[in-house]
Amino acid sequence: MGLRINDIAPNFTAASTEGEINFHDWIGDGYAILFSHPKDFTPVCTTEFGAVAQLADEWAARNTKVIGVSVDSVEEHVKWKADISSFAGAPANFPIIDDTSLTVSKLYDMLPADAYMPDGRTAADSASVRTVFIVGPDKKVRLTMSYPMSVGRNFAEILRALDAVRATDGVPIATPANWVPGQDVIVALSLSTEDAKAKFGDVDVKLPYLRTIKAPN
Repeated sequence: MGLRINDIAPNFTAASTEGEINFHDWIGDGYAILFSHPKDFTPVCTTEFGAVAQLADEWAARNTKVIGVSVDSVEEHVKWKADISSFAGAPANFPIIDDTSLTVSKLYDMLPADAYMPDGRTAADSASVRTVFIVGPDKKVRLTMSYPMSVGRNFAEILRALDAVRATDGVPIATPANWVPGQDVIVALSLSTEDAKAKFGDVDVKLPYLRTIKAPN
């Protein structure tokens, strides 16, 4: 069975481009995004890691660390980072995990159903799918996304989802479809309208079960 929302994100120790890391220790007291990719020196992955590099200030502003994982070695990752930085026009200053053993890919159930591991692995036949995990400061899985190898990820959506996770974490609110920071949020069904007014102020009752408020600071 794959990881579910609110499961503790499995801990691991692995080599990376920033040395050996213990995942839970590396996360620290903030949020983390773990994302896999099929293989180094492949076109879609280069555009994706470039997008992550370009968003460095956005991750930092949200107290969020990002870390990649691939079935290639640290040596290959280091070489590939030069291509990523050249393409993106921004340094790829985040660690990439060496998962040649497939330990992390299997621990996080990142492999496609028909994966197999021949000699001379290729992105087409052996590598992890494009999976994203947002992990909270308590080391619980807050959100997962999985994409097929042919579809590049939208990191603007991942950033938006991170904002929504952070906005609702530990607060009795939810975000509506297509929500972005600054827009109204939904009062959780666990809170009565009167209690919501006492807690948040004005409540807009659109339907008995759909009530919105200004997003709390």
